[in-house]
Amino acid sequence: MFSKFFKRDEVAEAARETYQTVIRQARQPDFYTRYGVPDTLDGRFDLLVLHTALVLLRLQRDRAESERFSQALFDTLFVDLDQSLREIGVSDMSVGKKVKQMGKAFYGRLDAYRLGLEAAEGDDGRQLADALQRNLYRGSPEAEPFSMPMAGYVVRQAAHLDTIPLAEVVSGNLAFAAA
Repeated sequence: MFSKFFKRDEVAEAARETYQTVIRQARQPDFYTRYGVPDTLDGRFDLLVLHTALVLLRLQRDRAESERFSQALFDTLFVDLDQSLREIGVSDMSVGKKVKQMGKAFYGRLDAYRLGLEAAEGDDGRQLADALQRNLYRGSPEAEPFSMPMAGYVVRQAAHLDTIPLAEVVSGNLAFAAA
């Protein structure tokens, strides 16, 4: 009788494992040294969003089979963001408002990166680089030299993720290529 209350949610567990992989990739020092991403709260947020978006875009290819996992990964990201805001001292009254803003930012970036990746073959990654310049680098002119190399990284990473079978992705056995 009680076993149904304590039953493991394998999809949620796999999503948490994948999220840990996303975090490890997003924290690679190369992003702050070689790719010029600011080592700030915003820079770290944007790298986390970028890598989560890459995984979700990979999952969209097999949407029917991956929908529950995609939602679990998204939920895991936002639970973590909520907890992180609380840990840095954002008041309970403001957390919901800030998470809502982060959600809007996430969806905007997801769409911009998707469109940039779709156009990358025809425009050598220019649209993707522009999206990265606006979002990841927050429009900083000092970061312009980094946007094209970063676009190249994102295109390579998306191509790598496309080679991973869906069964591996949704079981939490995801591995990113080197930065």
